[in-house]
Amino acid sequence: MKIGICSDHGGYALKEIIRELLLKMDFEVVDFGAYKLDEQDDYPDYVIPLAQAIATNTVSRGIAICGSGIGASIAANKVAGVRAALITEHFSAHQGVEDDNMNMICLGGWITGSASAKELVPAFLNAKFTGEERHRRRLQKVSKLEK
Repeated sequence: MKIGICSDHGGYALKEIIRELLLKMDFEVVDFGAYKLDEQDDYPDYVIPLAQAIATNTVSRGIAICGSGIGASIAANKVAGVRAALITEHFSAHQGVEDDNMNMICLGGWITGSASAKELVPAFLNAKFTGEERHRRRLQKVSKLEK
């Protein structure tokens, strides 16, 4: 599975930890930046290209990290076909995929510790959408808003 990852300065350190975790888990990693720490960079410059890659199936899922994770989540959800959420605990990391077909997890580099990230990321990536009728029905209602 090809996984996209990105961060701004607020998530840069955590992105580097997660990138190494993904490689150890044998995922193909596509890094959308930042490629160096720059306190003046802006999360949309990295999150939007990652979200577009998810929407076009260039990558299967994405992990976006900014300082709080909130900005990344807001920006990603502006791209049709992306279902992103700020995740801070294990249940939502997998349930968001299972019920809502979440395809991007957003994390806060200033609030999510590396130990938590090493728990949340595998829960997200190993989860599968159930495809139950009620979940498909709900997603269709949300998809109508994107047209």
